[in-house]
Amino acid sequence: MPTRMPRLRLKTKLVLAISAMVFALVLGLTSIYLAQLVRQRIDDTYNSGDVFAKQTYQVARGAIEVDLAGTSAGAGDPAQLRTAVFQALQADPGVNALMQSIVGYSPIIYDVAITDTDGKAIIHSDPEMVGKVVQPRMDFAAVRNGGIRRQLAAVFGAPQVYEVRVPLELNDQPFGSVRVGVSTVLLRSELKPLLDRALIFSGIAIFLSLLLAALLSNFALRPLEAIGRRLDAMTAGSPEPPPARQPRDEVGAVTSKIDRLGRQIRDAKEIFSALKENLDQLMANLQDGLALFTSDARAVLVSASAEGFLGKPRGDVLGRDVHEIFDDRTRLGMLVLDAFALHRGLDAVEVESENGRRIQVSLDFIEQGGEGIGALLTLRDAESARRIEDEIELSRRQAALGRLTRGVAHEVKNPINAIVVHLEILRGKLAALADAGAQRHMDVINSEIQRLDRVVQMLVDFTRPVELHLADIDLRRVLDDVAALAAPDAARQGVTIVRPPGGDSLPARADADLLKQALLNVVLNGVQSMPGGGELRLTATRRDASVTIDVADQGGGIPPNVRDKIFDLYFTTKEAGSGIGLATAYKVLQLHHGSIDFDTSEGRGTTFHLHLPLADARVSTPRADVPAAQGGL
Repeated sequence: MPTRMPRLRLKTKLVLAISAMVFALVLGLTSIYLAQLVRQRIDDTYNSGDVFAKQTYQVARGAIEVDLAGTSAGAGDPAQLRTAVFQALQADPGVNALMQSIVGYSPIIYDVAITDTDGKAIIHSDPEMVGKVVQPRMDFAAVRNGGIRRQLAAVFGAPQVYEVRVPLELNDQPFGSVRVGVSTVLLRSELKPLLDRALIFSGIAIFLSLLLAALLSNFALRPLEAIGRRLDAMTAGSPEPPPARQPRDEVGAVTSKIDRLGRQIRDAKEIFSALKENLDQLMANLQDGLALFTSDARAVLVSASAEGFLGKPRGDVLGRDVHEIFDDRTRLGMLVLDAFALHRGLDAVEVESENGRRIQVSLDFIEQGGEGIGALLTLRDAESARRIEDEIELSRRQAALGRLTRGVAHEVKNPINAIVVHLEILRGKLAALADAGAQRHMDVINSEIQRLDRVVQMLVDFTRPVELHLADIDLRRVLDDVAALAAPDAARQGVTIVRPPGGDSLPARADADLLKQALLNVVLNGVQSMPGGGELRLTATRRDASVTIDVADQGGGIPPNVRDKIFDLYFTTKEAGSGIGLATAYKVLQLHHGSIDFDTSEGRGTTFHLHLPLADARVSTPRADVPAAQGGL
């Protein structure tokens, strides 16, 4: 996998840009300078060679004229004349001396020679070459008149000797030529000091450009650094105060805009913090699991209760893709992933997890302007939802029954009072007859009327508004009192009430008498479910800000066909039961912002769970219809 190159800082980029610009400028100027220098040196070299060649030509011509002036050699014989000229040139000390001095004192002249038309050296700066053929060389004029590439290639290419030629004529006939050799090695060695000096100056210029670029970048980026510090301070929540005087240039304008933006960001951040805090509190109190996903299926918001459905902490879910959160090998994961893949919402679809838990899943895709911007996933415990619906329905039925009971009790109470009055009158009249049979019938009628009156009074007591008397209590002490109150009835049934000893206090703010009444009803109901004796356990367990009181008996359990009715008013399965005890307990728990439920198994007993908030979860003082203490289901 290729490694990514680290990103360069702005200052580094600026330094590199300025340095590259200066380097290009220096390189261009140096190239122009070198080209001009090479061209100039080539022109000078050619001119020097041409001067040396012409000078040699004039000296040789003078020597020939002097030596042939007093002789008649070659007057009619060209060969004799040519021989005489060769001898004159070779014997003339001035020509040889001139050629030696040219080679000796000129740093770029390789050799000087006078050759005949066949290329043989008549006279040469190198005595060993006299009489030998001098190999033809490229004319240096072609280099001089060529372009800069040709000149650079000639100077810096492979070593080579060029020549400058001047033709010799005798009696208007070609006689030979003066050939001055120019060596590129010698020319290059002459240019080298100048080139070295130019390269040194170029290096110094580039170094100075780097230094200047660093200084300029620091100076140019200083306002940006100040702006960066202000932005960092803004993001940290403690912005720097603006300077007393801001420059009236582009930097000052940007600084002013940043200050305005900072104020807007601070205001928005305060609003966002408040909204986030409220949202966190709301999400923490939700019983349903909520997860909000972005358009690319990444979780950005997860409620605390979602951890129980997902089996992962919120920190491991936030920012993750939906495929990383859900496993397609599970039923829940397969359902959610398929819905995301098909972009199809889910409307309260129930799915059973691998551990047997039924989960109600809803998925809504959020769109704006026809474009998807996210999705909201809701996970709900189907069993809890059903229990809540059942409790609501039970409360509704109890409220309706309470309203009906109050009306019936009012209408029945008055006739009963009238019957009692007239019965007493009739009893007095029958007493004079001394009829024992009639008196016995009157006693039976009176007993039944009194029993009917007690039933009606019980209905009135159940529907009478009662005000809670809240106080700070210890629930463990309440449990101990209830165990003591139920002990005699339990002993008669052969039931042992077990209370674990010790334990921390469980502070709550509640009506102690009503709680004792509700607990006693549940305990006595458990005792009555064990006619053959057994053991009843009464325990309390703290769970965060609430407490759960468990009343576990070893009776025969609750039959499935009556489990949804046991909290109904007047419903009972016992011959002598009133059907008010568990309904009373249900109402008392509701008054204290609690709840009651149960687990049962036929033949293995029943456990009632009473859930109450602790002292930190304060309750108000509502009014409700609470009956007197009754026992039994």
